Amino acid sequence: MEKVIDINYFELFIGYALMAIPVLVLWYYKTGLVKDTIIATVRMTIQLLLVGLYLEYIFKLNSTFVNILWVLIMSIIASYTIVKRSKLKFKLFFIPIFLSGLISIAITDVYFLGFVVKLKNVFDARYFIPVTGMLLGNTIKNVIIALDAYYKRIDDEQNLYRWHLANGATRKEALLPFMRDALRMAFNPMIATTAIMGLISLPGMMTGQILGGSNPNVAVKYQIMLLITIFSSAILNVVLTIFFSNRIAFDKYFNLKLDIFRK
Repeated sequence: MEKVIDINYFELFIGYALMAIPVLVLWYYKTGLVKDTIIATVRMTIQLLLVGLYLEYIFKLNSTFVNILWVLIMSIIASYTIVKRSKLKFKLFFIPIFLSGLISIAITDVYFLGFVVKLKNVFDARYFIPVTGMLLGNTIKNVIIALDAYYKRIDDEQNLYRWHLANGATRKEALLPFMRDALRMAFNPMIATTAIMGLISLPGMMTGQILGGSNPNVAVKYQIMLLITIFSSAILNVVLTIFFSNRIAFDKYFNLKLDIFRK
């Protein structure tokens, strides 16, 4: 088996020159995102280098308690990121988002690793941590888009929402059009990407497996299941997040609370 070509740190540093393209475009069009982009890139680099360092020890240790603790930490970070980017108040939305994320990854992890891969221990570090990381990482964007679309449209179109209520609709029925649009906005790009994923790229774990010397057919089967698992987890996460957050976002008269948005 041919050894995978390593990238040394000098070559990695050279690779950062590619970041000049997005930075220059964002600067030229005065988007105000240059600082955020640089900070996000630096944070990503530090986090991934640290992850590579201690995941080696976590994989060797392979402790169920440590593995679950690591996933909880990842879930907290993901939930914090979602609230921060969605312009909603942290103290109101963190718990619903955190719980929704835990429930969705628990269900999809157990099904994928326990019933499809048939691991004796679904918390095996070599499977549990990277798969859960992919679920969380790919779900963040969908939840942010859905929350923004859902609550912003309700706020913008409160007359329409109240009109439905005044005409005898339950709160669930009055919120249905807003939920429908939020799901469309959050998942249209994901559906389009999934439909042509096999033709245009070797994403995620599939690329890593092939570079690591795995049989392409095995990598393909894992990629198919990962795409299905990610999609299912993302849908479940979005629906649960909105379901739980609805309980704190509306008053007893079914009116949207104006103080849920962060100024």
